[in-house]
Formats: sequence, structure tokens, C-alpha cells
Amino acid sequence: LKRGRSILFHTDAVQAPGLVEINASDLGVDMLSLSAHKFHGPRGVGALYMKRGIPFEPLMIGGGQERERRSGTENVAGIVGMAKALELCLEEMGDVVQSISELQKLVISQIEENIPGVTLNGHPTKRICNNVNISFQGVEGEPILLGLDFSGICASSGSACSAASHEPSHVLLAIGRTAEEAQGTIRISLGRDNTRKDIDYMMDILPDLIKKLRSMPVMAD
Repeated sequence: LKRGRSILFHTDAVQAPGLVEINASDLGVDMLSLSAHKFHGPRGVGALYMKRGIPFEPLMIGGGQERERRSGTENVAGIVGMAKALELCLEEMGDVVQSISELQKLVISQIEENIPGVTLNGHPTKRICNNVNISFQGVEGEPILLGLDFSGICASSGSACSAASHEPSHVLLAIGRTAEEAQGTIRISLGRDNTRKDIDYMMDILPDLIKKLRSMPVMAD
């Protein structure tokens, strides 16, 4: 209760499984959502945790499946695959987190040491271990992504939720970045299959790419 009102709290926890411990009771959330592909499970299946007694109005009705919360034939194979993937990632979480954390530190240090005019977004250590979000002065994120893509390196300029938007990230603006800094931001995600060689290869490409893009004339609006 807050100011006499009951406020329901939902958390999008898709980045968390296998990287941080999740306990809905400790978090104090009413609802929590997961997506299997984020922890190497099958695509197209996810899970929604709901505390008992939470009011819920389904988007699809008719068959009464999922306790009348989502009608439609259940993807049994996908659900079983998701459960097994979650089981495996929890068993291996300690070693995986340690490995990815070391790569994250390496990415941050290599970029900061080899590329001038960069700003790490977020706390240097109090962050999820698979994510590096960094802004490059004097260049936009999209050309960086194109250059990396040509070299077989996948990265992102924002969250999947805002992939179709060309507006600067409202989150980056909220933490004090300028619109120009937000537009020059990329997100590098690391996974259990990445190695030191992947980081070395990226750093063979990224510094020269940023230097080249910064040297190009800027077109007037």
C-alpha cells in the first residue's frame, strides 16, 4: 500500500536468469516475466509469475487454458525446453557469471584505453555482468553498428523494445546524458559462448571504425 492505494508491481526480468539470483518473494514483486531465448532456451516461449490473488484480465479468451489467463494450445515442447534450459543455466551460473564478468571488465578497459571520447553508462561495477553500454562522442550509434556488422560483430544501439525508434533513449536522457551522447551509444552484450578471442577481434575493428567515422564530414540537417 502506498498513500492508501494498492499498487501492483511488475518487473521485466528477462536479462536476469543465469546471471543473478531471482526470488520473487525477496524482490517483493507482484508479477515477473521471463523469456526463454535469453537463457539459451527455445524461442517463442516465456513465463509470467503472478502472486496469488493478483487481478488479471486476459488478452485472449476462449479455451480456458492457463487457468483462463491465456487461451490457446500450449507449446508443451517449448515449455519443457525452457524449463530444462533454466535448470542448466542455474546449475552453471557461478562459472558462467565469473567468465562473463571477466570479459565485461576487459571490454570496458580496452575501449576506454584505446578509444578517446567515450563514456560508460551506468555504474562501473554494480551492473549486470553481460552488458556494456557505452557512448562515443562525435559519432552516431547506427553507423557504428553497420561497421561492426560488416565485420561479423553483432551489437545494438538500444533495447529490443525500442529497436524501431530513432529517438534518443529516454533512459540515457534520464541519467543525464545529452541527446547527442544518447544517439552515439551502443550496447555490447556478452554470453557464455564468448571468449577472449572475440574481444580481441572486436578491438581490432572498433578503434579504427570510430576514428574513421569521426573523420567523415557531418551532413547538415
